[in-house]
Amino acid sequence: MKNKLSFNLFVVIAFIVIATTGCQKGDLLSNPNAGSQNSVVPASLLLNHLTYSLATGGGVTDGRAGAVNEMPWNLPATFSQFHISNYQYYRGNNFYSWSNSVTNYDMLKYANLLQVQATKSYGATPNVYSALAKFFKAYCFIWLSQRVGDIPMSQAGDIANLTPAYDNQHDVYKNSLALLDTANTQMVNLGTANANVLVGGDIYGLTNLQWQKVINSYKLRVLMSLSKRSIDNADLMIPAQFATIFNNPAKYPVFTSNGDNVKFTFNAAFNPYPIFPGNQPYNNYSNICKTYLDLTTSTNDPRTFIAATPSLAQLKSGKTIGNFSAYVGADINSDLTTLSAMSGKDSFSFANYSRYYSSIAGANAEPYIVIGFPELCFNIAEAINLGWVTSANSVTWYNKGIGASLAIYGLTQGQKLQIGDVAGTSLGFVTVDIDAFTNNPAVIYHGDDTIGRAQILVQKYIAFFENSGWEAFYNWRRTGVPNFSQGGIGIGTSGNRIPRRWQYPQDEVNYNSDNYLKAITTQFAGKDDLTKDTWLTK
Repeated sequence: MKNKLSFNLFVVIAFIVIATTGCQKGDLLSNPNAGSQNSVVPASLLLNHLTYSLATGGGVTDGRAGAVNEMPWNLPATFSQFHISNYQYYRGNNFYSWSNSVTNYDMLKYANLLQVQATKSYGATPNVYSALAKFFKAYCFIWLSQRVGDIPMSQAGDIANLTPAYDNQHDVYKNSLALLDTANTQMVNLGTANANVLVGGDIYGLTNLQWQKVINSYKLRVLMSLSKRSIDNADLMIPAQFATIFNNPAKYPVFTSNGDNVKFTFNAAFNPYPIFPGNQPYNNYSNICKTYLDLTTSTNDPRTFIAATPSLAQLKSGKTIGNFSAYVGADINSDLTTLSAMSGKDSFSFANYSRYYSSIAGANAEPYIVIGFPELCFNIAEAINLGWVTSANSVTWYNKGIGASLAIYGLTQGQKLQIGDVAGTSLGFVTVDIDAFTNNPAVIYHGDDTIGRAQILVQKYIAFFENSGWEAFYNWRRTGVPNFSQGGIGIGTSGNRIPRRWQYPQDEVNYNSDNYLKAITTQFAGKDDLTKDTWLTK
């Protein structure tokens, strides 16, 4: 789709230029295939690029060092310890040995263009495109800042200034939250008559109202990511801003069901599912991670059957496919030689082939969720647990989150699920028992205390399985929940510890060196250190 989108944009710009300027024979200085600075380009085409970039990881899947696709079964899910490799040639290693991040300024560039074209096409009065431009700007700045720390923001995007100064992370978040608030206000001003109008150029097929819900639900995500700074940064009013949104749904609507999810749907022609038919042998070279499976199997969570195959070694020992202890995750701490040998002995669980490998369009898999209702429910439950919101019950939102996650997989009480092996060959059927799971003592909400908060975070992590990009990793970094495996040789870093951040983009090191050096001196005593926390997570 991305190539097709770029081509369509190219064609439209070329058409506009030819139609408005004509073709002057012999004028070698005119390029008939390039739009001028004053060209009018449909805002919908620019939004199309931005919405695609939102799913893939901010448009950074362009071959640069450090660029990582955020869709399912890619590195973010490995580093979130959902699945891991057991064979380097086909699946790489599991090392957290990243270095430089990339920038996300492609999104900023297109958001700025979207603002310009929205004004050209619709006038100075705020419209849906100008509101969404502000959302994408905020998303862009937060995307990079949560990876590295201080970044250029107030001077970023000015083509006349190629060495923008850095804003400290506090200000990046403060100004991004303000952008999101303005975006919501502009959406409110569109009026209820336009609420159910589909936004042109949106690959997710959302209405104006649903995009307003995206803006506010995302803002709640951002506010929760600031939980460690909620007391010592009173000017940000983090708990108050969260409560304001929650308590005024008329002005600040948020997701109300899975129907509002920002979900990316795959298709065979342009966006095939990341793992697909013909790749069956590759399922042998990856296992479901112990971190995830230990959590689901310990509580009889039926999502175990969605994600994984049973270990054939456990079945040979006499266990049935309905026995949760037959599902065994591989430990990311282990070296690949050990993982490969044990996988070859059928010691571990593999991905559910029938669900994730059987269709090039991902017909049997859940859509990829970029920002979703289950996460929102758990963010609200955590806010209540922390005392930010006093007008609601945390157990209600905790249970809503669990129910919404189960619904995404289509799980219902008494349902029969077919269980397969690594190649998808049927091993029989199991009966889904949601009641046994939700009534498990470890799942029943403990209360608004540290135990209850850990339960919320664990369930949010499970709901993030193979979706939402880096969010599972960021939540672990913020809270330490769940307990990620580290310390073993499989982590692949100095001391075998998981990094806390990325180093700055190489472009910044090369071309904005003075400001880069100031930033690492101010934050990290002059060393671009992956082991150090930024202001966000100290």
